[in-house]
Amino acid sequence: MTCYIFKYTVNILLRIISPSAQFMKECPVATKKQIILPIAVLVGGIGLAAGFSAMKKPPEEKPPQDMRPLVAAKPIHLDAITLDVKSYGIVQPKDRTELIAQVSGQVISVAGQFVEGAFVKQGDILARIDPNDYEADLIEAEAGLAQASSALEIERAQAHVAKAEWERIKADSSDITASALYLRKPQLAEKMARYRSAQASVKRAKRNLERTYIKAPYDAIINERSISLGSVVNPGNSFGSLSSTEVAEVRLPVADKELQYLNNSGIGATVEFNAQYAGKETTWQAKVVRSEGVIDQKSRMSYLVAQLQTPYEGVQPLRFGSYINATIEGRAVNGAIVVPHHLVKNNKIAVLNDDLTLSFKTLNIIREQDGMVIANQGLAEGEQLITSALEYPSEGMAVKIEDTVTKPDVTQLALKGE
Repeated sequence: MTCYIFKYTVNILLRIISPSAQFMKECPVATKKQIILPIAVLVGGIGLAAGFSAMKKPPEEKPPQDMRPLVAAKPIHLDAITLDVKSYGIVQPKDRTELIAQVSGQVISVAGQFVEGAFVKQGDILARIDPNDYEADLIEAEAGLAQASSALEIERAQAHVAKAEWERIKADSSDITASALYLRKPQLAEKMARYRSAQASVKRAKRNLERTYIKAPYDAIINERSISLGSVVNPGNSFGSLSSTEVAEVRLPVADKELQYLNNSGIGATVEFNAQYAGKETTWQAKVVRSEGVIDQKSRMSYLVAQLQTPYEGVQPLRFGSYINATIEGRAVNGAIVVPHHLVKNNKIAVLNDDLTLSFKTLNIIREQDGMVIANQGLAEGEQLITSALEYPSEGMAVKIEDTVTKPDVTQLALKGE
């Protein structure tokens, strides 16, 4: 029995000391000391295990976790907002004229500023057609006028004499009135007609002589020149073309649904043009003067026409052919707010109550553009708008707000430490 106890005790100790140790299978012949010592070691090990177990702290109870979702909020500020409409276009001259020859002849002079891209003033002479034939026509017409005028004066004198003769003899005549032929009225009418024809010939000759000058009809920029010195032209031949620099126009496409944001469908609205000039973003102020009144068959857009006076004056001219972005001033809305589109669901938006609960307010959405929503009615000044995206928000849901205490600046702390 003693051998069995000894063997059992030794095997337990071996397992504690080394799980891979070989168990004792046979009972050796042992002394009393060899029997008592393992028992004492076993008892001591049990005591140490009990001591270590007593030293362990019982698990602490965790405090209840705050399961409310964390949100960010900001106060609502209502303000007046202008519903501007974006557009674009190409700058074009309001007036463009092709210079056409009205008389025939050889071009005997061309002005130095009559070149593509040059600026000219109203009345500047750009070219001249040989005027010799037209000067001769004018002299001939003036001579004919002088002859007709002289013949008319002679006929008037003869008619006056005939009338005086009739007054002298009418008492002895049975006729109460003198005949028109007797008073030379037909002859006088003929001479008057010839005189007026001569006047017309002089006027026509002067006009043809004036047409030998090719002049700028207004302040303009030359688009092209199609004749050269020595060219022979006939009526209808082109000298070139020019564009007026007095007024520039831009056709602005506007979607039909965007017209609701403009007063008077945009007529009279102020427009801001933006374009690059010399590598810098530049702005100009223009005004919408008319609507084309039809929808373009290709783009399905309505077109507003904006005008800018004297586009080439100033340090930063608005050049013809420039591509511009335009902002058309729209109608003003008072008490409005602009919020990100993702915060609005079914025309409702979440606000934070004083008791840290969530509630929904219904908005009157005026416009949705560029990921933003413009709305009025439904929100009050100073209310807290929840700006965090919540997965499953519900009316009355308890939330907590982010800690807005600003941490001290690291740089400032380092300076204080020094």
